[in-house]
Parts: sequence; structure tokens; C-alpha cells
Amino acid sequence: MSIKIDPDKCISCGRCSNVCPGNLIELNGAGKAVMKYPAECWGCTACLKECPSGAVRYYLGADIGGKGSYLCTDNNQDWIDWYIVSPDKTRHHIRISKKESNKY
Repeated sequence: MSIKIDPDKCISCGRCSNVCPGNLIELNGAGKAVMKYPAECWGCTACLKECPSGAVRYYLGADIGGKGSYLCTDNNQDWIDWYIVSPDKTRHHIRISKKESNKY
């Protein structure tokens, strides 16, 4: 499992680096987010949930059936739309309400 950040989609907001519990993400000289130590990523997906531009992708490991699939989000005020994208570009969608997700 690993996080990859697309510098072309990164809007230099710094939200991903602010929420990373391992302090593994920093802004480079161009203001773009980069992973300092990808091998130390815990896979918590905090950065994925915070990214407003969809620049962060979480690649699923073979141990959980990933085989090249990745997880990405589309974030708005009320919902987080999670997408699992397979190598053949098939997309599976999960929608979670931000208001209801921590209800219990």
C-alpha cells in the first residue's frame, strides 16, 4: 500500500501535510505536496480525505487484492465520495455522509 501525490493536481493547500499523523508529507520548493518517506506510510488515508483537488491516490496492496487498483476521493461539504479504480479503469463508488459517519 502506498500514497502517491499527483503534482499536476496538487493545489498547494497543505491540508494533507497538516493531517498526516506521521509527518510524512511536506511541501516542496514549488509548493507541491510530496511524500518524504513513502515506506513509512501507515495507510490511514487522512491525507486522501482532506485533499480537495483529488491529487492523492492510495494504491491498494496485493495482500488485500489491489493488483494495481487505487482508492481516491471526491470531497464536498456534505459527502466524501470514495472510488476504487481498477487497472482496467472500472470504478466502484461508495458515498459516505460526513454528518452521519461518526454518529455511533
